[in-house]
Amino acid sequence: MEGVAGIVKWEQVSGGEPLYEEGRRLYTGEINAAVRGAKAAGATEIVVMDCHGAGKGWTFNSLIHEDLDPACEYVIQHEWTEYTEFLEQGCDAALFVGMHARAGTALGVMSHTISDSDFRNLSFNGTLVGETGINAALCGTWGCPVLMVTGDDATCAEARELLGEGLTTVAVKRGFSAHSARMVTPARARELIQEGSKRALSDLTAVAPWDPGRPCEIRAEYLNTTGPDKLRFRAGVERVDDRTIVSKADTWWQAWQQFYF
Repeated sequence: MEGVAGIVKWEQVSGGEPLYEEGRRLYTGEINAAVRGAKAAGATEIVVMDCHGAGKGWTFNSLIHEDLDPACEYVIQHEWTEYTEFLEQGCDAALFVGMHARAGTALGVMSHTISDSDFRNLSFNGTLVGETGINAALCGTWGCPVLMVTGDDATCAEARELLGEGLTTVAVKRGFSAHSARMVTPARARELIQEGSKRALSDLTAVAPWDPGRPCEIRAEYLNTTGPDKLRFRAGVERVDDRTIVSKADTWWQAWQQFYF
């Protein structure tokens, strides 16, 4: 939700806050725009995955169900990166809507990497990543390319650096700080996202599925010692110093499962 036009405050993305209902409407509007663009491009099966952890019963459940475009189906999952059935069955492309920049990005609006994990840095085989990279690796595990990313300028730049210039990006705001930005209006953002979605799906080969490499080392540096403390007995996970852990496996997915779940 943090990358949606009009959203700059945590109260807009946190379940139960008065401003959250506005955030939900803005979020659902941009998702619907991507669905319309995908349908216009000829997509015959569109699955929406809500990946926003809003807290309480709204975690991965922030979309306004009755307002969703009937051209899509949608998934409510219990844990993030839990549901992979549609990827395993074969998925032509992924479109990432409302993304935010990784932790520590100076002009990234509400930048962070997994809000409840206290990551300072996260890397896959030495490549620094945020949530765009995590989701791209998840999709790439089953050969699904990411063809579009929307969010602020910083997020779009991060995504292009990771996935290449063939990626379609749609910037709906330009950050001045963590909680201020110059934005296009929600109506204009939806037009841009619909156009971007249609354009991205016009060439399914524009971006290769992203594989961080094999074997894979996931390195997570935390802001404090709480995270590493919780993982100290995990098989395949090594604590290399007070605030850093490493998870190693033959593939990214194996390394991610032993580290994150």
